[in-house]
Order: sequence, then structure tokens, then C-alpha cells
Amino acid sequence: MAWKIFIDGEAGTTGLQIRERLQGRADLELMTIDPALRKDVGARAAALNGADVVVLCLPDEAAKEAVSLITRAGVRVIDASTAHRVAAGWVYGFAEMDGAQRAAIAGAARVSNPGCFATGAIALLRPLVKTGLLAAEAAVTVHAVSGYSGGGKGLIAEFEQAPPVGTRDAFRPYGMTLAHKHLPEMQAYTGLQHAPVFAPSVGRYAQGMIVEVPLALWSLASKPTVAAVRDALTAAYAGSRFVEVAGVEETAELQRARAGAAGYVAGLDPESLNGTNRMRLFCFGNEAAEQVRLVAVLDNLGKGASGAAVQNLNIMLGLDEGAGL
Repeated sequence: MAWKIFIDGEAGTTGLQIRERLQGRADLELMTIDPALRKDVGARAAALNGADVVVLCLPDEAAKEAVSLITRAGVRVIDASTAHRVAAGWVYGFAEMDGAQRAAIAGAARVSNPGCFATGAIALLRPLVKTGLLAAEAAVTVHAVSGYSGGGKGLIAEFEQAPPVGTRDAFRPYGMTLAHKHLPEMQAYTGLQHAPVFAPSVGRYAQGMIVEVPLALWSLASKPTVAAVRDALTAAYAGSRFVEVAGVEETAELQRARAGAAGYVAGLDPESLNGTNRMRLFCFGNEAAEQVRLVAVLDNLGKGASGAAVQNLNIMLGLDEGAGL
């Protein structure tokens, strides 16, 4: 018997990618409703309550409304919005986050899909906080750049049009209010006592992202070495199917790779993992200066959105975790 899956919000960027990843699987039956009835409360409620698993690809308030419409016991939910990422009763859907997280997702009725920026930041920081290399009270900064697909239909339409002459911006910093919607989950799941200073930007390319955390090791109470930081990350994701830590030799080669006097590091391409559910982590260090730059590369629409949702769906249903990925 095939599991019945309903994607509420399948016309959006994330919904379309989830449907594409699930299409054609014999173990799943994708439910749908007439496009003209997508905003009809009765039609939506019937679909929501008729599914085994509902995947919500909606704005926050619409996602909350959808959950309120589910009255049948046994309907399980994956919410790709920000609405429930730190809510009580919801399990955070980053399977590699901790040793017990996969089992928690498997048994959950409600799973919140992580934010794309948060996925990279948590992957880099949580192992360091957990091992005590980074104190929970430490002040941390996170820099990131994402493709414009993460900004929704409006930003996609703007960036895919030819810009006015003389105004072609290569990337745009944003989030200047220092209150980005991913900050609560970053703080909650890294284990930090204070939210990091988050400096996001959007680039003039469609998808893919880099998330970076610079650390002055000399300022940390534990005074860790570069090797200790890399070892903590390597141990945290040993044997992982989708999260990989670059080895010492690869990292050293990237540090040596130069293009001109600026010392540009080739190989850290934000688009390199597009279309996958993979994430690669790097630890670039200078032992003499006692500094590191931790970097995560992932697809903001893959491991940062639709890929993670499909991975969570597979885990919840006891299926091959990599099916469709």
C-alpha cells in the first residue's frame, strides 16, 4: 500500500521541488486538489485529513491555519515554514544534528523542516558547543550568501529580469534589523545562550549557498587548536550519508589554490551541490594566528529545503532515507 502524501502549497518553489523529488515513486501516492480550490478551506481540510503525511510549503500564518484544520488522528506533518521551528511539540528536522535526532524524527507526528541558513550554522556550531570547544555564552557571528531562489517569487522575478543599466548588484546584504527569521532556531539548536550576529546576503545566481563562521580561537576559554575544531566536526558527522567534512589534505589544497594577489580560494562554489541533499563542511585555519573560518556549502533548495523535507518524510515512514535524493 502506498503512503498518501499531500503537499499544501505545491505551487511554490519548495513545493514544486518536493513534488518533483517524490514524483513517480511506487511507495507514495501524491494527492492533489483542483488548483481553483487551493484556497478553499473545505477542499484543503479534506485533503489535509485524507493524507498520511502532509507537507506544508506555506507562509507562516497559512501553515498555522493548515495545522488547525487537521482533525484526524494519525495525520503527520512536515512544516517547511518558520512557524513551528522552535515550537513545543515539534521535532526539528535536521537528522544529522545529534545522535538521537533521527529516531526523534522517525517517531514524530509533527516535524519542522530547518531553515537553509540555520542548517549550515547549526552544522558548524553545535558540535563545538556540545564538546565544550565553544562556550555556550560565546559571542558568534555568522556570514552567509544564498541564491535568489530563497527569496520567493518576487525576488526571483526581479533577479531574472535584466537590471537597469548601472545598477547590476552582484549581491545584496540584507537583514539589517538583526532579527532574521532563522535566528531563533540558530540559537535554540546550536546551544548558544545568545543569538549570533547574522549577516545574510543574496547573490545574483539562482540557488546554492555558503554559510561561514569565523572564530578567533585565542579568545575562546578552551583555547582549542585548529585540529581540535576540525576533529570535532569530523567526529560529529562520521558515517553521515549527506553531511561531509573536508579532510586535511583537501582543505590545505584549497588554501594553497590562489588566483591572483587577492588569494581567492577556488573550489568553494555555492552552486557546487545544487540539486543534491548534500552539505560539505570546511575548517580553514591558521595555527599561528589562532583563527579559523568554518564554512558550510549546501543547496538552499536541497539540504536547505526540499531535500531535507524528503529526507524527513522517508525517515518518518521508515523508508530508505535516500529515496528520491
